[in-house]
Amino acid sequence: MTQPRHPLTDAERIDWIRLIRTENVGPITFHRLLEQYGSAARALDALPELARRGGRTKPLRVASKAEAEREMQANRRFGARLLCACEPDYPEPLAAVDDAPPVISVAGHAHLLRRRAVAIVGARNASLNGKKFAESLARELGAAGLLVVSGLARGIDTAAHAGSIASGTAAVLAGGIDVVYPPENEGLYRDIVAQGVVVAESPIGTQPQARHFPRRNRLISGLSLGVLVVEAALRSGSLITARMALEQGREVMAVPGSPLDPRCHGTNNLLREGATLVERADDVLRAIENLRPPTLAERQRDLFSAPIHTHAIAAEPRADLDESDLAKARALVLENLGHSPVTIDELVRGCQLSAPVVLTVVLELELAGRVQRLPGHQVSLA
Repeated sequence: MTQPRHPLTDAERIDWIRLIRTENVGPITFHRLLEQYGSAARALDALPELARRGGRTKPLRVASKAEAEREMQANRRFGARLLCACEPDYPEPLAAVDDAPPVISVAGHAHLLRRRAVAIVGARNASLNGKKFAESLARELGAAGLLVVSGLARGIDTAAHAGSIASGTAAVLAGGIDVVYPPENEGLYRDIVAQGVVVAESPIGTQPQARHFPRRNRLISGLSLGVLVVEAALRSGSLITARMALEQGREVMAVPGSPLDPRCHGTNNLLREGATLVERADDVLRAIENLRPPTLAERQRDLFSAPIHTHAIAAEPRADLDESDLAKARALVLENLGHSPVTIDELVRGCQLSAPVVLTVVLELELAGRVQRLPGHQVSLA
């Protein structure tokens, strides 16, 4: 999101909801479309023709105005707010992430998201000592004025929320804002809504599925100055959060553990790879004391980003891109892509095409469902 932060009208918010809920439009594609067309309304007008040029034969499923209005009303009935990434109340550290969710649901005390934040995550099947340590650490960090962020999961997440609930905690959900997972955290969820803040990217009513949790994890790290992992096995989802924190330029911290406990192998490996060692709250405070929340101005821009000219608003190709040349470019881009991601600049060099041509083709192929765009300015075959 590179546009100036400003509040949206209800009509503009409906357009944002419609665009992000449209088939084949994920966060990265959404932001690319917004950069190229200047508004969600204009991007919506352009979608069918862009998808057709990318090779789609059946109509693209575009979310209707009625669907967007129902989502807005459902959030209001539940007591949640819908915040768009350009709005002043949207957390700026999260807005600075390349694949920031264009729309989030927020329940509870949204002003807490303006605080400096640190995430505490770890094993669901955590040890008793691990949970006690996470709760104590969260309590001390909260007392120091930090917002403690976690994912409402069993184990370390639950302990982190419990320790910081009195000072302020943020729970990031994998499903809709109204869906509590795991169910046994229903009481904790209610307490967080009353005293803290709950954030969700998925539409209200969405039941969490396995694929939602890695997406949720990027929000946990994106809201925070750093991520602390207390216990994690080598294949733990918490390590995904740590990797995303690294990609987002956040501090990664870990608590050392016994080499005899498999739940500590992941954290010990993070330390081996250079994570900051944490044994007490002061270690966390020192690690982040000179850090400041990233801003939109620091968001990594696509180095080959080239806005479409004004006449492209009607979904026409750029004047300097001949349709026959674009057809050849599409074939060349598809030939150079595989299921392993490559960066856009690698694709530009490999195809020996201009950046505007490659970006135009990639956008069309994305909307046609033939390629997918990934964090780090990467793309691959869908």
